[in-house]
Amino acid sequence: MAAAEPLVLGTTNAGKLRELAALLTPLGIPCCSLAGFSAAVDVEETGSSFAENAALKAAQQARALGRWVLAEDSGLVVDALGGEPGIYSARFSGADATDARNNALLLERLAAHPAAARTAHYACHAALSDPAGNIAAISSGVCGGVIAHSPQGTSGFGYDPLFIVPEYQRTFGELTPVVKAVISHRARAMRAIIPAIVHRLLPHSPPVDG
Repeated sequence: MAAAEPLVLGTTNAGKLRELAALLTPLGIPCCSLAGFSAAVDVEETGSSFAENAALKAAQQARALGRWVLAEDSGLVVDALGGEPGIYSARFSGADATDARNNALLLERLAAHPAAARTAHYACHAALSDPAGNIAAISSGVCGGVIAHSPQGTSGFGYDPLFIVPEYQRTFGELTPVVKAVISHRARAMRAIIPAIVHRLLPHSPPVDG
């Protein structure tokens, strides 16, 4: 098998790196985060969708580093709020947003809505860029749920303590990382793009079902 080129994950989030490495390492593809790359750039997320922002991050970092880069953009989409917070999920409560403030604002905005009207989904879009900044592959994943009336559980991050997965009747904050790694929006998007990563970084390897 040909030696794989290292894949750069377009984030400094160690948790996201661990999730991706768990999927790619068994296939012989090493990966690393942006941490330690002095040439990494701050990408302004000016896109109007998760897909556009993922492509922006992948392409700009790839050109800056001259490396293959996989980037993703994800967030929470709440039906009763017309799709908010959406691409603004991380900064829903303002420029100095924190997970706690974002969750508090979400509960405030949904205070008058009964359980049947609190449907939502997590969405993730991923983009793979070659070293020249050309998008070579894209993927997406979703996970449907309902917004709880109060935080439940302490695992995960972001809106996880409020996001109930109906099949389990538990929030992401209560589910184990092992379960979340199977059903989450990010895990689904990453699994969908793995065949393209293998094809391009291991060009002589056999096809991988995705």
